[in-house]
Amino acid sequence: QVQLVESGGGLVQAGGSLRLSCAASGRTISNYAAAWFRQTPGKERDFVAGISWRSGNLYYRNSVKGRFMMSRDTAKNSVYLQMFNLKPEDTGVYYCAADQFLPIGESTGRRSSEYEYWGQGTQVTVSS
Repeated sequence: QVQLVESGGGLVQAGGSLRLSCAASGRTISNYAAAWFRQTPGKERDFVAGISWRSGNLYYRNSVKGRFMMSRDTAKNSVYLQMFNLKPEDTGVYYCAADQFLPIGESTGRRSSEYEYWGQGTQVTVSS
C-alpha cells in the first residue's frame, strides 16, 4: 500500500505562485507513475501534470503548460507541483495520484480511473 499526503495549498491572488508537495509512504514510488489532478465542484478530476516512472518525462494539460512545473525527489519519496502565474480557473482541489508501472504519455495515464493511490487533496483558491 502507498499512502499519499498533499500539502501546500492555499489562497493566492491571480498572478501569484504556490508549490504543492506530495509525500509518499509505505513503498518507494520510484517505479510508480505520479500525477496531479484537479477537481472543482460537480466535475470530474482532470489531469494537470504527470511524470513517467520509466523515463521521467513530464506531461501537462495544455492550459498549464509554461506555468506549472512538476518534479520528483526520489530521495524524499515525494513529488511536487510548482505553480506560477496562477489564474482563477486554476482554483480547485488538487490531488496527488500514483500507480505502479502505469505508462504516462500524450494520450495515456490521464484518466483518474487509471490510478490506484490517491491523497486526500489540498485546496487551491485563486482570487481575481
